[in-house]
Amino acid sequence: MRFRSVSRIWLLCSISVVAPSILTPSIGAQQSQPAQAPPAPQSNSAQNGGDKAKPDSANPDDPNPKNDRIFLVIPNYTTVELPTKFTPLSMKAKFKLGAEDAFDPYAFPLAAILAGIAQARNDDASWGQGFKGYGKRYAAGFGDATIGSFMTTGVFPSMLREDPRYFREGKGGFRHRSGFAVKRLFVTRTDSDHSQFNFSEFGGNAVAAGISLTYHAREDRNLSTFTSDLTTQIAIDFIANQLKEFWPDIRHKIFKK
Repeated sequence: MRFRSVSRIWLLCSISVVAPSILTPSIGAQQSQPAQAPPAPQSNSAQNGGDKAKPDSANPDDPNPKNDRIFLVIPNYTTVELPTKFTPLSMKAKFKLGAEDAFDPYAFPLAAILAGIAQARNDDASWGQGFKGYGKRYAAGFGDATIGSFMTTGVFPSMLREDPRYFREGKGGFRHRSGFAVKRLFVTRTDSDHSQFNFSEFGGNAVAAGISLTYHAREDRNLSTFTSDLTTQIAIDFIANQLKEFWPDIRHKIFKK
């Protein structure tokens, strides 16, 4: 199992352990409050006027902010926070999501840190130490993340006409919503707004894990490494779905936003 994947799971697991203790009281409070009426729709002049939506959650009134970073750090381009009318993504939009996730500024320092840790552990031992070995580990780790993003967000969703976004449940108790997040790992929306098995998640990650074997050290090119990488990535996405579902509640409780 590559240390890159282990480190990300450790980070996400740490957050997922802390999050419910912060989140559960806020969900209970929301359930005890009467339902509020939905906001009145804006006029065309207001929607098309000077105050346009800004990226990176700069506009707090935007119901589906662009890249509302989880804990202000982790990229979150594919979450639809308040699903309303379903609009399918074009192929270009799917690949754009994959590129935004792969080349987010967060990805570069993360790859650098994890490459340094991998070098300290002497992962891919045949690459040796020094700047040359570090460069190979950095390139391989960054390549793993980039290929995975494009396969699961751009390539497979475009071929299979699946929607790579995560549409939050946003209502109900913690157990119900957590179960919904687990279900969406296996079931996804199609471009025609139907449900089907999430081939992009499993097929895309399988292809990415297979490609990864071609450029990592020769001693890691085996079925055990492939299986480990694939199951690790599925586990990461499992935890990521939980964070996508509950992050707006955590954000509201911490930042009152």
